Amino acid sequence: MKVIITGGCGGMGRFLVRAVARLKNIESITIADLVEASAKEFASDFDHRVSGISLDVSDSKAMAETFEHHDIVLNTTGPFFRFGKPVLEAALNSNCHYMDICDDWEPAEEMLMLDGEAKSKNLTAIVGLGASPGLTNLLALLAMNQLDEVEKVYTGWDLTAATPEDESSQEGANAAMEHGIEQMTGKVKIFRNGSFEMVRPLEKVYINYPGKAGSNAYIFGHPEAITFAHHYPEIKASVNLCHGIEESVLILKFIRFLVEWRLISKNQAARILTWLEGKAFQSAGGEDSEKLPSVYGLAFGIKDGQPASVGCTLSSTSSSELSMGEATAYPLACGLEMFLNKEITRAGVFAPESGAIDPSTFLANFLGVFEEPSNEHSFDASDLIVLDRSWS
Repeated sequence: MKVIITGGCGGMGRFLVRAVARLKNIESITIADLVEASAKEFASDFDHRVSGISLDVSDSKAMAETFEHHDIVLNTTGPFFRFGKPVLEAALNSNCHYMDICDDWEPAEEMLMLDGEAKSKNLTAIVGLGASPGLTNLLALLAMNQLDEVEKVYTGWDLTAATPEDESSQEGANAAMEHGIEQMTGKVKIFRNGSFEMVRPLEKVYINYPGKAGSNAYIFGHPEAITFAHHYPEIKASVNLCHGIEESVLILKFIRFLVEWRLISKNQAARILTWLEGKAFQSAGGEDSEKLPSVYGLAFGIKDGQPASVGCTLSSTSSSELSMGEATAYPLACGLEMFLNKEITRAGVFAPESGAIDPSTFLANFLGVFEEPSNEHSFDASDLIVLDRSWS
């Protein structure tokens, strides 16, 4: 298997390269980055299988020529509202399998429409296999599986934990912050009351998570709101939420006001958000048993004929020490490992919750991606997952 990682020198890509380099049954790993010197320098940290090249993902011809020499594309190049669909199209045109960490709903919606093309070529393409989306989708699927009927699905995460990585070849505005500005301005698509609708981001939603005090969370533009409705059209609502910003939401809305009234550019706003991330939006520290988990899936529906809800999150011991880069990159590496082991075999373009990935198997493998080889401890899903049920 010949793997190419686009954006391999970025804040997320570096962690992915390190994780993938530890997997077996890989013939070669190509680090593709806009800055060739960075790609080659980073590649020199690994064994002979790893090489670095220059690749501009805005050049479809260059991508096609490069991808033709590989079997699978792992795309970490953001922001995905610019580079998601073009990279997938180039991969399919070059007969490559594909996985990414796409966190923008617009390209996710467009990429799902390429399902037929991928199936016709017997290619697997997984959209949004990072932390959120990714882990959130699989946690929500586990929650859904606890119910007899599912009506609403929420995915959520703590915005204060989304701190950009310091080490990256990227210059200018941080791609993660560009994504953040894009999904906090204008309107975003969610699924509510049985249909898609465009709403203002940062709209407050009151959440009753089983076993915890009621909490406020805020609508944030993300693929989960689109992909759950796509794969499970019988549900009545799917919404992605962020929390941890109760004291900062007015600041975020003010930045949005400046952007929408063209008093500052989105690029300038992204720089401001990057600065604020290290100043104003500080995480409160350890997990509070009464507050929403740092990352979760939450399902509402019917159990044994009665209204019920289930929340699913990662145990604090398994997730508390992961950086944003690790939490985003390791799920993608885990997905690649499962694909290599033929634990993911479906052709087409789909999101993690589609049913093509068994969530318990995935989470059981998750820690193994970054555990030290000398660590002989084995994990099962119960080591990672915390389920809170309204009826227990």
